[in-house]
Amino acid sequence: MSLLEITNLHVSTEDGTEIVRGLDLAVDTNEVHAIMGPNGSGKSTLAYALMGHPAYEITEGDVLLDGESVLELEADERAQRGLFLAFQYPHAVPGVTVASFLRSAVNAMRKARNGGEEDPIKIPEFRKQLDAAMKELEVPKEIAGRYLNDGFSGGEKKRVEILQMALLHPRIAVLDETDSGLDIDALRVVAAGVRNLVGPETGALVITHYQRILNYVKPDFVHVFVDGRIVQEGGPELAEQLEAEGYQAFGVTKEEAA
Repeated sequence: MSLLEITNLHVSTEDGTEIVRGLDLAVDTNEVHAIMGPNGSGKSTLAYALMGHPAYEITEGDVLLDGESVLELEADERAQRGLFLAFQYPHAVPGVTVASFLRSAVNAMRKARNGGEEDPIKIPEFRKQLDAAMKELEVPKEIAGRYLNDGFSGGEKKRVEILQMALLHPRIAVLDETDSGLDIDALRVVAAGVRNLVGPETGALVITHYQRILNYVKPDFVHVFVDGRIVQEGGPELAEQLEAEGYQAFGVTKEEAA
């Protein structure tokens, strides 16, 4: 059994419109899976549904993490079990510094992993971990004292998302178009951060519209996602085919692929 198993997943919006239409996908540790699809294909809906966003209803199917269904869990409970979502458009949180937010998140994860017992990380230890992660991800030190995503550039927001991931050590990291709005240098750093995280304890699901981030992340498996369904699966060469031929080879019109 894989670490994350999605079986026959159907997801609808609040008005009853079905967006994801029977998805089967398994992601294990030490694996990077890429979901590639045109705009409007349901990629972000899938990401939000996996994390338990209340605007999306799973009407059929199941999501198993370590063999246990997460469908009855709230978003924070899913996070404590090891699911992590890096947002396409991270929200600003004025009044809460990046360091304060990250320390609170780390402490919440430590509490969950300690059976509900408080186990706060000591400030010197947290600072050491934060400084090391910021250096690796090329995040300027002054970012730690700024309010979370408040006035941040697109690249700064995405680096802080990966910084959070590096400190929380999730089991499954879902990245929703993390490459959106990144210049080539930021893309390289973010992709390296993702690849370094994946290993014996962690798998990743990279959701993207373009192939360029996959040049750096190097997926093990690629899934073409069109109209709420996986229509083709393969290895890294499938991403290269998409780059060369576009989504029209999979029945998508020029307007839909734009």
